[in-house]
Amino acid sequence: MKVISIVVPVFNEQDNIQIFYQEVRRNMETAGYPFELIFIDDGSSDRTVILLDKLTQQDPRVKALVLARNFGHQIALTCGLDYAQGDAVITMDGDMQHPPDLLPSMIRKWEEGYEVVQTVRVDTEGVSWFKKSSSSLFYRLINAMSAVHIIEGGSDFRLLDRKAVNTFQRFKEKARFIRGIIGDMGYRQAQIEFVAHERFAGTSKFSLRKMVSFALNGITAYSTLPLRFAFYLGLFLGLISFFLTLDVVYIKLFTTEAVPGWATIAASVLMLGGLQLAGIGIIGEYIGRIFEEVKQRPLYWVREELRSKDQLLPQKEKRTSTAC
Repeated sequence: MKVISIVVPVFNEQDNIQIFYQEVRRNMETAGYPFELIFIDDGSSDRTVILLDKLTQQDPRVKALVLARNFGHQIALTCGLDYAQGDAVITMDGDMQHPPDLLPSMIRKWEEGYEVVQTVRVDTEGVSWFKKSSSSLFYRLINAMSAVHIIEGGSDFRLLDRKAVNTFQRFKEKARFIRGIIGDMGYRQAQIEFVAHERFAGTSKFSLRKMVSFALNGITAYSTLPLRFAFYLGLFLGLISFFLTLDVVYIKLFTTEAVPGWATIAASVLMLGGLQLAGIGIIGEYIGRIFEEVKQRPLYWVREELRSKDQLLPQKEKRTSTAC
């Protein structure tokens, strides 16, 4: 019988682990498929690892990978997808904002022949106006700049058929934007809408700094338009400067109206200097990503694998420290 893998990255989620496990188990047993539940601990500093260890001893279907440090949500998801053995893999967050009640519906879509089942968040309870507005603006911006369409409201709560997982594993970039990768892969895709509830416990770890970094990764991974914009802006300003220079030369040589124009010069220097720095900054973002890629460092490394002592390890996972 086919097996479903469920991959869940967690970071300081000690208050959510138990209720999340119970809800996933209940819904997967309702769906009637054998499953493995793989938690990826992304460098937690609370009791998350202790609770995961207890779960793995109580239920042999539960496994946990403890990363050596915090690598970020997208890398933790990648780690789980690398280790998942199922015929289909579902990725979701462990804070109950991705409702486990949707699991049977996602599996039914997979049974209909869809290789990617993407959930789409139509609303999020308890989220500020700023976060909703900035999220909507980001999706509009990236879809206007990129040839790859990213579904607005698309989350990392999705089901991937084994064929799609195998394709995903061929993408090796370090600045990961998984929503873009999935959109770029193709395959037959279905969508399921949902309303994200408030977190069961704790607070979001997705700070404003992480939001900005996530957005930059998405834009620079799938669009070179910022570079072209800087180039076109440079051409436009260069053309204006050329005509202004001709005007200055004409006034100097053929009229007596030349006056000290310190204010105009100062304003021009400040404006052009700021635009040049902005252009250099855009170029620097791309160069920085090239720098990270050419070093060919592993995406992550695993400190420890937690699982039932009675469970036999697959041959390729008989190791205590893993890097990819």
